[in-house]
Amino acid sequence: MLWTIFLLLNGLLLLVLLYATRTRQKNEPPLDKGVLPWLGHALEFGKDAAKFLARMKDRHGDIFTVRVAGHYVTVLLDPNSFDAVMNDTIFLDFTISRNQLLKRIFSLQLPSIKPAAERKWMEQHFQGLSLSKLNSSMNTHLQNLLQSDQKDCSPSEWRQDGLFSLCYSLLFRAGYLTLFERRDNAAAVYSEFRKFDHLLTKLARSSLNRGEGKTANLSRERLWELLSPNWLSEGSESKSWQQSYHRFLHEEGVDAEMQKRALLLQLWTTQCNAGPAAFWLLGFLLTHPEAMKAVKSEIRGLTLRDTSVQHPPINLLEAHSTPVLDSVLSETLRLTAAVMINREVVQDKILHMANGQEYHLRQGDKVCLFPFLSPQMDPQIYQEPQIFKYDRFLNDDMTVKDKFYKEGKRLKYYTMPWGAGRNICVGKEFAVTAIKQFVFLLLTHLDLELCDPEAKLPPANPSRYGFGMLQPDGDLQVRYRLKKTHR
Repeated sequence: MLWTIFLLLNGLLLLVLLYATRTRQKNEPPLDKGVLPWLGHALEFGKDAAKFLARMKDRHGDIFTVRVAGHYVTVLLDPNSFDAVMNDTIFLDFTISRNQLLKRIFSLQLPSIKPAAERKWMEQHFQGLSLSKLNSSMNTHLQNLLQSDQKDCSPSEWRQDGLFSLCYSLLFRAGYLTLFERRDNAAAVYSEFRKFDHLLTKLARSSLNRGEGKTANLSRERLWELLSPNWLSEGSESKSWQQSYHRFLHEEGVDAEMQKRALLLQLWTTQCNAGPAAFWLLGFLLTHPEAMKAVKSEIRGLTLRDTSVQHPPINLLEAHSTPVLDSVLSETLRLTAAVMINREVVQDKILHMANGQEYHLRQGDKVCLFPFLSPQMDPQIYQEPQIFKYDRFLNDDMTVKDKFYKEGKRLKYYTMPWGAGRNICVGKEFAVTAIKQFVFLLLTHLDLELCDPEAKLPPANPSRYGFGMLQPDGDLQVRYRLKKTHR
C-alpha cells in the first residue's frame, strides 16, 4: 500500500514538473502559465472567461497561450486571421473536443458519425422547403401557446412575469412541438430541461459537487425518457424531423441506447439559444424607448401596408423586409452571443497571421477563437462597444450596414453569433425567423411594459461564456395583457 502511494506521488510530482518546465520556444505565441501548477488559469477562465481573456489580451496582444487545467490553449483574437484556423482541416481538428463534451454533458458517444454526413442531413431539414414547413409550424405553435397561456385570465387583466421566463418558456415549448413527436409533455420537458441546462456548464467542466452530480444524472435520465418516442426508427414511413433523425443515426451504425440519448443533444442544440436571445432583444427594447418606438413604427407600417388575405399578420415578416428589427437583432447578438470556436492541434502547425507574423503551434495544444471579445466587443471596430445602439447595423438609407474595419482593413467577420466558415450553424435561418416571429407576435398581440419603468437589464451570468447565448443573472419583471384588438 505504501509503495503504491509512493509511486502515485512520484508520478504526480513528475507530471507537475513536466508542465511547470514548459517554456516559450522560438516563434511561439506569448506564454502565460499562471501561478498554480497544472491548474494554471483554469479557475479564472471558468469563472469569467471574457474578463480573463480581456486581461490577457491587454497584456499579450491578439494571440497568446495560457495553461488551463493541464492543457495549453492558444487564444487567437484577431478576426482577420480567423480563416487560418477555421479553414484548416489537416493540422487542426474540432471533433476531439466535441466528442469529449458530448460524453461529459450528454453521456453520449457517436464515434461513427462523420461530421460531413451529419451536416448534410441537417441541411435537408433546415433549408429550402423543409425550412418553410418548420417556420410555418413554429408560427402556429407560437400563436396557439400564446392564446392558451392567456385563456385563464380576463381579456383586460394584467399578468406579471419575469421576461426571461416568459420568452424561454414560449419559444422552447413552440420549438419542441415543432420538432418532436410528443404533444402531451411539452411543459414537463421544459421544466426538466431548465434543471439540466442550469448545470450544463459545470457538466462541461467536470466541476459538479456530489449533490449537483446526482441532480444532473437524474434530470438527464428523465429527459431521455420524456423524449423517447413510442415507435422504432426502422421501417417507419413517417417524414417527421424526429423520425428522420432516428433513421439517420440507425444508418450510421448508432445503437438504440445512443439514439435515445442523442435526442437530448438535439433538444439542447435547437432550443437553448432562441429563448435567451429573445429575452435580451425585448429587454433592450423595453429599456431603450427610442429603439422600441422605431421597431413598433416599422411593424405598424407592415400591418398597414399589407392587409391582404395572402399575407396574414404572422407571415408579414416573410413578405417584407424589416431593416430596423434586423439591426436590433444583430446588435443584440453582438452583445450577448458568446460562442467559443475550439480546435485541437493534431500536427505541429505554422499559423500565418493577417499582419504577416507567423507562430508555431505545438501538437497536442488547443486553439480557441472567442469572437465575443473580438470582433464583437472590440473598441477598434465598434464605437462604445458596451452600449446597445439599435441602429448600429443600419446605413442612413436603411440598408444593412456590413462594412466594418480594424486597423484600416475591412473585416470579413465583424460579428459571429452563429460561428463561421464550414461549421456555421445550419439552423441559423430557423432560429432567426423564430426569434423575429416571436417578437413580432408579442408586440402586435400584447401590451408589454416594465413593472418598474426605471428597471435595468440584469447582468449576464459569466459562467455561460463559450456556450452560445449568454443568460441573465436574474430576471426583468414585466407585465402584459392582450391588446384591445385581440381581446
